[in-house]
Amino acid sequence: MTQTPVTTLFLDIGGVLLTNGWGRASRRQVAADLNLDFAEIDERHHLTFDTYEEGKLSLDDYLQRVIFYEKRPFTPQAFKEIMFAQSRPFPDTINLLSRLKDRYQLKVAAVSNEGRELTAYRIRQFNLTALCDLFIVSSFVHIRKPDADMYRLALDVAQSPPEQVVYLDDRTMLVEVARSLGIHGIHHTTLANTQHALAELGLTLE
Repeated sequence: MTQTPVTTLFLDIGGVLLTNGWGRASRRQVAADLNLDFAEIDERHHLTFDTYEEGKLSLDDYLQRVIFYEKRPFTPQAFKEIMFAQSRPFPDTINLLSRLKDRYQLKVAAVSNEGRELTAYRIRQFNLTALCDLFIVSSFVHIRKPDADMYRLALDVAQSPPEQVVYLDDRTMLVEVARSLGIHGIHHTTLANTQHALAELGLTLE
């Protein structure tokens, strides 16, 4: 039986294309650098970050709840700059996916949980529009993975049947949800492993 050709890539941003925008390691490092109580900040973060990622809270409001609930020796703008500076690209992964997109004329959508201001910075700073045609981001659509509706929305917007879609994410459960909808899910751990998995689905540079 001939394998249905892949026409579309769904890509998580943090952990696949870029480092996590505001992950635990970044928060811990920034807290240490600024002499903040990480445990308290981390608890406050977990209580409110989902709301921020769903686009129901601005970054200013998130920071007011998590950082500026008491007086600090730095400004919110200075903290935002530090926060944004935690993002780094994975150029080899971006290069691989860009070349595959060009070779197979793939449609590419970012399907990601991220806050609006952080996403806007990361798209602009790392020129993600050169790779991604669509951005199905939690803060834009007010749904977060692992809600299956996030993936269904991406399928509707991309107008791609699930059997023609490959989804890359560094989190196993999120890949499993995609697979439950008939999407080809790849758990991204290393570039080599992902390249091999893509090749098995017919996406190769050779």
